[in-house]
Amino acid sequence: MSIEAQWQRLGPLAIALWPVSLLFRLVVASRRWAYRLHLLKSKHPAVPVIVVGNITVGGSGKTPLVIWLVEFLRGHGLQPGVVSRGYGGGASHWPQQVGADSDPVAVGDEAVLLAQRAACPVCVGPDRPAAIDALLQHSGCDVVVSDDGLQHYAMSRDIEIAVIDGQRRFGNGLMLPAGPLREPVSRLRDVDLVICNGQPQADEFAMQLSSPQIYRLDGEGPSRDISVLEGQRVRAIAGIGNPGRFFDMLRSHGLVVQGHAFPDHHAYTAEDLAFAAELPLLMTEKDAVKCRNIFAGDAWVVSIQAQPEAPFVHRLSQALAHVLPGESR
Repeated sequence: MSIEAQWQRLGPLAIALWPVSLLFRLVVASRRWAYRLHLLKSKHPAVPVIVVGNITVGGSGKTPLVIWLVEFLRGHGLQPGVVSRGYGGGASHWPQQVGADSDPVAVGDEAVLLAQRAACPVCVGPDRPAAIDALLQHSGCDVVVSDDGLQHYAMSRDIEIAVIDGQRRFGNGLMLPAGPLREPVSRLRDVDLVICNGQPQADEFAMQLSSPQIYRLDGEGPSRDISVLEGQRVRAIAGIGNPGRFFDMLRSHGLVVQGHAFPDHHAYTAEDLAFAAELPLLMTEKDAVKCRNIFAGDAWVVSIQAQPEAPFVHRLSQALAHVLPGESR
């Protein structure tokens, strides 16, 4: 059983690691109070910062929401840019400016996907304030969106958006390493907006993912609705935080899926994709940025769009009005 599956239950492993999770919780709380008391310093840039993050380990739907948020801000006359950790990137120095054609091995897969889909300036690095400084030096951005970074308190922020996975939610409710929580659930009381990728609960807004479109990995031909593959047997790969969600989504659209799960941010090789049976291969856009140059078979990329509900959009607009006083939005 994978560690992610263990985190969904109060099994022997969670119980054995519970004392360590208490120590982790103490460290997390102490660190946050150190920033609140200004014992540790936060840096705020000259432009507003919006953080899109979560309190659990693993995928929750942050990246589609970041892409939606960039388009929303741009539609309101702003010039957004994105900063991210660059997780999985092996660059020799940071921060790194990221373009649609950047090497995901150097800057990370999610960063390249953001540059491609959001079509805005992107800068990555483990030091978020330094990444913001570098982003502003190389662009005319007037608002910064941080993909993840809810726990990066050295980066001061104006608006916090927490994303919850509606399927796994908070697992067994324990902190790392006994459970999936990076911060206690009570942390959600302090954020500006909580949005659920799935069925929301009290004080949460809903976010749905649109009907998927597919396009060829080699870029040939137009996009199509996923319904063209309804009833077909397909193979699917996913190196994301929650591969099962991706496979279940494909099955919900009538596909007969043989799924192959890989670790989050997996660095694919040709051997990983050397399957015996010739079936159409489907993958996420995050996987596609790493597979495009190593697979030449019948492969399709699944594209989804985040669709937050109207009350979320209204509350976000209100929050922006306070962050951008004097602006007509």
